[in-house]
Amino acid sequence: MNAPTSPQGPLPTADLQAAGLCPERIARLSHYIEAQIAEGRYPGAQIAIARHGRLLLDRSFGQAGIGERSKPAAPDTLWLLYSNTKVVFAAAMWQLLEQGAFSFDDRVSDHLPEFARHGKGEVTLMQVITHQGGFPNANLPKAAWLDHDAMRKAVCDFTLEWTPGSRIHYHGLSAHWVMAAVMEHLTGRDYRDHIRDSLLTPLGLAHEITVGLKPEHDARAADMHEPIEGGGVRLLADTAGETWRRAGAPGGGGYGTARGMAALYQMMLAGGTLNGARVLGPRTIEFALRNRTADRIDTYMGMPMHRGLGPHLRGTTQNVRGMGALASPATFGHGGVGSSYCWGDPESGVSFAYLSNCRIPDPWHSQRLDKVANFVHSAIID
Repeated sequence: MNAPTSPQGPLPTADLQAAGLCPERIARLSHYIEAQIAEGRYPGAQIAIARHGRLLLDRSFGQAGIGERSKPAAPDTLWLLYSNTKVVFAAAMWQLLEQGAFSFDDRVSDHLPEFARHGKGEVTLMQVITHQGGFPNANLPKAAWLDHDAMRKAVCDFTLEWTPGSRIHYHGLSAHWVMAAVMEHLTGRDYRDHIRDSLLTPLGLAHEITVGLKPEHDARAADMHEPIEGGGVRLLADTAGETWRRAGAPGGGGYGTARGMAALYQMMLAGGTLNGARVLGPRTIEFALRNRTADRIDTYMGMPMHRGLGPHLRGTTQNVRGMGALASPATFGHGGVGSSYCWGDPESGVSFAYLSNCRIPDPWHSQRLDKVANFVHSAIID
C-alpha cells in the first residue's frame, strides 16, 4: 500500500534514527494510516517529516482517485490543502509587512476605502487575520472567484454579524478573500501570482505547493471525497470543478505535497530560510507566531485556538485541534477541514504534514488528528 520514498524533493534527506526519531514509533503511524484506508475511511494519504532542514520521511498511501478516476497516490501528488492554505497566504503577507507595505494595525479601509461600507470602516487587518473581523459567514459568489475586480467589490460589500473584536469565530473563507483583495491592492498583481513568485519560487517550492492549480498540473491532483452514509466514500464534486481548482481560494483552495508543506514549516522554524534562501527575517517569524487571542474561546471551534497571524499555537489549554496532546506549547500549525494538518515544533525542530483526500466530520476527524500528531511527537527521542 505504501509508495516508495521519492528520491526527489525540496529538501536533502536524512535517516529518521540518525536525526533523533524512533523508526519503530513512526511505523505505528504508517500502520494506523494503512488500517484506516483498509477500513474505507479515505482512499489515500501522504505524510512527511522533516527536521533541521532535512526530509526524514516522505510516504504516500492508497489512491489519489477512485472508480473511473482511479490513480495511485504518488510522491508528487498534489493534495487539496483546504485551510492549510491560510498559512501559505499568511507567509506572503508577512513578506509585505517586512517591505513596509502595510501594518496589521491598519484598517482594511486604509487600503480598500470602499470596505468601510456597512459599518466596517474600523475593522483592522489584525482582527481579520485572527478571525475577529465580525463577518465569518460572508459569502463570495463563485462568479467572483476568478474575476478579481468583482472579488474586490463583493468583499467590500460584506456585512457585519457582530462587533469586530468582540469575539473570535473562525472565518472559513471570508477573511482571506478580504486579505487577498488587500494583497492585490498592495502589489498590483493577482495574489496567486504574487504568492508563487515572492514566496514559493524562491524557496524551491513552486512544484510542491500552488495556490491556483494550473491545467497542466490537474493530473497530479488528488480528488477530494466525502463519506457515504452506511460506508464508503464518493467524489466531492465541487472540488473537482474548474472554478475551484483554478481559483485558489486564499483561505482554502491551495494544493500541495506533504513534503512541500513540511519544508514550508522548516522555513519558519529556521527563522525564514530554506536551503540557503531567505524569504523572511527571524523577527518577523517571531512576531507572526505570537498568541494574539490568549485563551479566549473560538466560538466556532468551541475551544481556545491561540491564534497567531496565520497559524495557531498549541498553548497549554487542555484541548486544541490538530497538533496533538503531546505537542510543546510553542508548536504552531493549521489544518484543513476534515482531512489534514501541518505543524512545526520550535522546541525539537520537527515539522510534520499529514494530508488525506476525504473530508470527514468531527468527532472522528479531530480524534484521528490527535493520534496522528502524537505518534510523531512520541517518536522524538533526541
